[in-house]
Amino acid sequence: MMKFRSVITLSLLLMSTTGLMAQVPALDRVEPANWWVGMKNPKVQLIVHGDKIGGSNVSLKYPGVKLTKVNKVENANYLFLDLEIAASTRPGKFPITFKRAGTKDIVYSYELKLRNRTPQWAQGVTNKDLIYLLMPDRFANGDPSNDVNKNMLETGLHRDSMYSRHGGDIRGLMNKLDYLKDLGVTAIWMTPEIENDEPQASYHGYAVTDYYRIDRRYGTNELYKEYVALAHQKGLKVIKDLVHNHIGIDSYLMKDMPMKSWVHQWPKYTNSNFRDAAVMDPHGSAADKKQMLDGWFDKRMGDLNQNNPYVQNYLTQNHIWWVEYAGIDGFRLDTYPYNDAAYMADWAKKVKAEFPRFSIFGETLVWSVANQAFFTQGNTVNRGFDTQLPGITDAVIKDAIYEALNGKEGWTDGVYRLYNVVAQDFMYQDPTRNVIFMDNHDMSRMVSVLNEDITKYKSAMAMLLTMRGIPQVYYGNEILMTGISNPDGLVRSDFPGGWEGDKKDKFTAAGRTDKENDAFNYVRTLSNYRKNTPALQTGKLMQYIPRQGVYTYFRYDAQKTVMICYNGNDKETTLDTSFFTERMTGFNSGVDVISGKTITNLKQITIPAKSTFVIELKR
Repeated sequence: MMKFRSVITLSLLLMSTTGLMAQVPALDRVEPANWWVGMKNPKVQLIVHGDKIGGSNVSLKYPGVKLTKVNKVENANYLFLDLEIAASTRPGKFPITFKRAGTKDIVYSYELKLRNRTPQWAQGVTNKDLIYLLMPDRFANGDPSNDVNKNMLETGLHRDSMYSRHGGDIRGLMNKLDYLKDLGVTAIWMTPEIENDEPQASYHGYAVTDYYRIDRRYGTNELYKEYVALAHQKGLKVIKDLVHNHIGIDSYLMKDMPMKSWVHQWPKYTNSNFRDAAVMDPHGSAADKKQMLDGWFDKRMGDLNQNNPYVQNYLTQNHIWWVEYAGIDGFRLDTYPYNDAAYMADWAKKVKAEFPRFSIFGETLVWSVANQAFFTQGNTVNRGFDTQLPGITDAVIKDAIYEALNGKEGWTDGVYRLYNVVAQDFMYQDPTRNVIFMDNHDMSRMVSVLNEDITKYKSAMAMLLTMRGIPQVYYGNEILMTGISNPDGLVRSDFPGGWEGDKKDKFTAAGRTDKENDAFNYVRTLSNYRKNTPALQTGKLMQYIPRQGVYTYFRYDAQKTVMICYNGNDKETTLDTSFFTERMTGFNSGVDVISGKTITNLKQITIPAKSTFVIELKR
C-alpha cells in the first residue's frame, strides 16, 4: 500500500452514468494520512490540498466518526476538515467524498488504526540515560543507492565540501547501534531526518519541506520505524528533533500557502533580533518582543504563525503522529525561545496527554540560569501560565565547566563559577530534567575549546557524566574529533569509518590511534559505570564550596555514594577531606572508577593539575 507520499492517488474509481471508467482527478495530499482510534483527544483536523478542492462539498460515513466542520480558507486549493472520533470507534477504512459541480466525485479512503500498546512505545528519556547526538548525513553511509535523488533540488554529493551532502543515512546509523551500545549510550538524538528539499546545505535538516516524510536521501518512513524498533530491541531510546518555529520555503505549504497568515508577514524581510531577553524583560518594548518572536530565522526559513489555529493543529498533530507511528521516546525542540509560549504550553499538554511517559526538552542557548529557567515548567512568576516544558539544554552548565577548566581562580571565576551555577538550581522545578552537554552541531567541539588538552578533556567528560541532569555527548567526542565553529561546517565532519573506502575506521579499536583509544576507553568506562550506578542517575547531589582550588561534590542514594573531585589548579594539590564528614562518615576506603584501584587513605587525596577523580566510597 502506498503511504505518506507527496502525491496521493484516489483509492476508488467511480463509474460514469454510461458505465464506462471515468478519468479520475487526484488530490495532492491529505495530512495526516491516517489517524488512530483510542486517542485521548477525540478530534483531528485533516488538511486537504488539491486544485480548487476548496469548492467541494464534503461528506463521509463511518460509525463513530463525525465530520463536524468543513473549513474553507483564503486559498481555494485547501480544505481543513474537523473530525470527531468517538471512543467506541473501531479501526478501519472509510471514504471521504468531495463533490464538485461539473467534475467527477473525488473519493479518498481514510484509515483509522489501532494504537500501539507495547511497553517500549514512547517510553521517555530521563536522567537515567546518556544521549548521543549525531548528524545523520555525517555519521555513516549504509545505503549508497540513496545518496543522490535526481527528483530533489540538491543533487550534489561532495564529501570534500562542508556545505554539500555526504551520504550518511538511517541504514548507516542502524549498522552502528552496537558501537553506541558498547560505548554506554542509551538514547540517540539525530538532527532532523525529515525531508529538507532545499537547493543547498540541505543536510542540516532544519528547513522542513515535508513534515510527514523522512528525507529520501536518508531512507523511508518505514525504514525509520524499523530503526526505532531495532534501537528499542538493543535497549536504546530514540529522540526526534522538532522545528516548531520555522519552515523551509520550498515546502508546498509555503509555495501555495493556505492563507497569508500561515507565516508572519513583514513589509520587507525582517530577521529575528535573536534576543531572548526581549521575551522576558518587564521593561522591554513590544517592538523588540515582536521582532524576536515573529522575525524570520533565515530568508529560507519562514517564521510560522503559531497564533493561527490551523498552524497549531497542523504542527501538534504531526508531532503526535510521529510518536504513534514510530514509537519514539522523546522530543528535542529546536529554537524554543522563538516560539509562541502559550501555544507551546498547549502543545506540551496535548503531547503529554497522549503519551504520559514521553520526554521533552527545549533548546535554549541563552546566557544565564534565570534566562533558562524562565522557559521551564513551574515558573509562573509574571507569566500567568505554566510553560509545561520539563527541561532545557543547559548551556550555562556547559559554560561553567569550561570556565572551571580554562579560567583563572577568582571570587566568581574558575571553579567558583561552576559551584555558583549549580547553586542556582533552585530556579528550576526539577533541574535533573535538563540536558547537559559540552558541545553540539552549532558550536565548537569540546576538544578544540580545551586546546586538545587530554587531561582537561577527561575532566570535562567526568563532570558531564556525573553531574545532575541528562548528559549528552556529540558524535566523535569519544575519539577526539576537533573543529572550531567558524563556519559551523567545520564541526560537522564525517565520522571516519562510516563510509566504505575510508582510510581509517575509527568505529574500531584497530582504526584508532593510541590517544584516541585512551579517550574512547575513558568515556566507555565512565558511561557504562554511570549506566549501572543509580546514584549517578537519580541520586541526590551535594556540592561544597571549592577548597584549595578543588571543586568537590557527591552523588548518592541509599546504595552508593560517589565522590567527584576536580582540581582547578595548575599544579598537583593534596585535598584535606576532613570538612566533608557530612557525606564521608562511615566510609573507610574508595575505588577509583576509571583505574579500578583501591584508595585506602580518604583523609587526604592528591589530585594532579586539572584532573578529576571519580571515587566510589566503600565502608
